[in-house]
Amino acid sequence: MTASALPLAPTARGLLAALIAREPTLARFGIAMWLAMIPAALALGLDERMLREAPIWLKPLKFLASVGLFALTTAWFVGLLPEARRRAWPVRTAVWTLIAAGSFEIAYIVLQAALGAGSHYNVGDPLHAALYSAMAAGAIAMTATQPVIAWEIARHGTPARGSAWRTSVLWGLSLTFVLGSVSGMMLGGMQPPSGGGMPLTGWHVAGDLRPAHFVGLHAHQALPLAGAALGALAPRGARVWLVLGIVAYVAVWAALMAAGLSGRGG
Repeated sequence: MTASALPLAPTARGLLAALIAREPTLARFGIAMWLAMIPAALALGLDERMLREAPIWLKPLKFLASVGLFALTTAWFVGLLPEARRRAWPVRTAVWTLIAAGSFEIAYIVLQAALGAGSHYNVGDPLHAALYSAMAAGAIAMTATQPVIAWEIARHGTPARGSAWRTSVLWGLSLTFVLGSVSGMMLGGMQPPSGGGMPLTGWHVAGDLRPAHFVGLHAHQALPLAGAALGALAPRGARVWLVLGIVAYVAVWAALMAAGLSGRGG
C-alpha cells in the first residue's frame, strides 16, 4: 500500500459512520445493498447465461448499486433534520417505505435472475404481470419519499433559509420524484432496445428512456452538489447560477425524454 492510499480507508469508514449516525436504519440498508453486490458480481463472472443480449446477473448488480446509493443519499438528507424530526412519523414512514419498496424490487430481480427469467416487462401470465405492476408501484413509492424529506427540511432543516444550498437540496429532492417517476412510468410501458448501446450501461439515446430516467433519479445528488460548489466558488451569484443550472438540468432531462420517445437521436 502506498502512502497516498493510506487516507482512503479511514475516509471511507468515516463517511459510512457519519451516514449511520445521521439515519442508522436507512444507512445500514444501503450498506447491505452494496455488500450484496459482491455475490452478485461473483455470479456475473461465473454464470454465463444471457437475457436479451446482456449477462443475466448484470441487472441485479446495477439495481443493488442504484438502490444502495438512493438509500445512502436519503440517509444523508435525513441528517439535516433535528433529532426529534428524524424520529417523527413522516420521516419514519418515508424511511420504511423506501426500505420495503427497495427490498421487494431487489428480491424479485435477484429471484428472476436466478431462475433465468426477466423481471422487467415480464407480463406473459397474470402472476408475473401483477409482480411487474408491484415493482412499478414500489419504484414510485421510493421516489415519493423524497418530497416528504424535502418538506421536512423546508420546515425544520438546518441549511440556512434562503441559501443556494438549501434551494438546491429542496429542488433536488423534489425533482427526483417528479422527473424520476414520470420517466419511470413511461419507461415501464416502453421496453428499451437490446444489444449495442453505450459502454457499461448498454443504453441507447434513440428509443430508450433509461438515460432520462437516470437523470431524473439522480437530481437529488446532482443539484445539491452543484449548490454546494456554487456556494463555495461563487457565493454572491450562487442563487442565480443555481436557477440556471436547475433549468438546464430539466432541459437535459426533457431532451432525453423526447429522444427516447421519438426514436430520434444518436
